[in-house]
Amino acid sequence: MTELAHDPYTPQSGDPTFGVESYDLRIGYRVRTNRLEGVATLEAVAHVALRAFTLDLVGLRATRVRVNGEARTSYRPGPRKLRVVPVAPIAAGERFTVEVVYAGQPAPRRSRWGTIGWEELDDGALVAAQPTGAPTWFPCNDRPADRARYRLEITTEDGYETAATGTPSAPVRRGGSVTTTFASDTPTATYLAAVHIGRYRTTPLTGTGVAAIPTVRVSAPPALRSAVAAAFADVPRMLRVFAEAFGPYPQTDCALVVTEDVLEIPLEAQGLAVFGSNHLAPASQRLVAHELAHQWFGNSVGLARWEDIWLNEGFACYAEWVWSEASGSTSAGALAASHHARLAAQPQDLVLADPGPDRMFDDVVYKRGALTLHALRTLLGDEAFFRMLRDWTSTHRHRTVVTDDFRHLVANAGGAAAAALLSAWIDRTPLPPFG
Repeated sequence: MTELAHDPYTPQSGDPTFGVESYDLRIGYRVRTNRLEGVATLEAVAHVALRAFTLDLVGLRATRVRVNGEARTSYRPGPRKLRVVPVAPIAAGERFTVEVVYAGQPAPRRSRWGTIGWEELDDGALVAAQPTGAPTWFPCNDRPADRARYRLEITTEDGYETAATGTPSAPVRRGGSVTTTFASDTPTATYLAAVHIGRYRTTPLTGTGVAAIPTVRVSAPPALRSAVAAAFADVPRMLRVFAEAFGPYPQTDCALVVTEDVLEIPLEAQGLAVFGSNHLAPASQRLVAHELAHQWFGNSVGLARWEDIWLNEGFACYAEWVWSEASGSTSAGALAASHHARLAAQPQDLVLADPGPDRMFDDVVYKRGALTLHALRTLLGDEAFFRMLRDWTSTHRHRTVVTDDFRHLVANAGGAAAAALLSAWIDRTPLPPFG
């Protein structure tokens, strides 16, 4: 994909003519009225000469836009885009600043993948932005390959706590409100920036912050404290298992949020994951492992384009099997055999390396992706296979990749036989045999 191409899976999102280097977001949010007021400052660089450009913004109204501080900047809002025309053209390679003042009542946007973005809870809010929900709460260049630094300053009513992307400062209380600032220099895609607000109490998870295991911050309603402690008791061991299998934990932060609400699925963000109260049951342990694994696969090693989503979901699904095996439960081989049998009974109509936008989150992508990795493990052997995965996470740490990058890695690790095996799993619809 060339630098100036739109992602074919999300062709109406993003503007490839420029890239954002940092977002500074100052947001005030009133839970009781679901009212958001924000000031977004973007530091950007032009990829080509610009006379105009667009930002993604959905359901919120911009009331002032300035490029390089110029008050005469003109702009035109639309249902999905904010078109900005600077006073003077911007040269290719030139850095520029955009400030947008905006407000409204944020709500999820409708998409072919359901409703995504900023979501009101019974007593709070969360962000579930994958893949195109980020514009429901801030103006952005919503492209997975366009990663940036973030500073989030979130103000809400006192009595609520905020968990968000980045390392938090101490909350500042003033006049019935509380402000918390989060900062991250880790390159982060717009869909992986998140804010979660609720009547939470944030505490470090027991057993973390020692022996190369990061301190894990847990934000949850006090009434769920015992259930949360039980549900996350294995997280320190999970992190050790994954560090051994995939390489050192790649993020600056590790935060887990539990809402009082029931959520359909948990979801990861950069250095963070959110779970519903329904995900505290023992049967949800695999989901905890899945979301933690995304800190390596998807959040550190990130997608340059959505068609390669299997590099996120297939790898995180396989991490579930790695954890199951390491924890003394079902082996990865037994899980692979079971899921292969299930996929074999279904239509063989999906190409893993390009499943199409309607099926990018299909369970077949997750399970066939995991089976692909297990097939490579069987061929290469454990030592070579996990060495290959550690090479993957170290070489591409905080960078974006495409499937061809993984092809090269596999070919280097296992030669023509491994390359052919990988192609059989990801480039063709028939399900290869198991074992």
